[in-house]
Amino acid sequence: MLRTDLPVIYQKAGQRYSGPRFRAKLARAALAAGREVVEKALWLYFAAQRPETPRWAKVAVYGALAYFIVPLDAIPDVAPLAGYTDDLGVLALAVATIARYIDGPVKDQTRRVLARWF
Repeated sequence: MLRTDLPVIYQKAGQRYSGPRFRAKLARAALAAGREVVEKALWLYFAAQRPETPRWAKVAVYGALAYFIVPLDAIPDVAPLAGYTDDLGVLALAVATIARYIDGPVKDQTRRVLARWF
């Protein structure tokens, strides 16, 4: 990917992703999706909020979170047992891509949120 493509990709992901839509989806999906899916989504969300996370990493995060939010999936979220497997795969790929920015403070913040929710 050329660096000149970043603003277009970032803008397209931004059209699908928003903080309120992400939080609403997590609230609806928390029990159905399970702790692992929610954990990965929160790692990405909190890592993207940090100013030291580079723009390319935020593009990867917002793309993955946009996929998580959008109701049209490869496997519909309402499908029993398998509904969130595609979401987990996309989130896991994004986590692997930006792993160096998911550090102790991001994991601590996620742990605190998960303790309240689960």
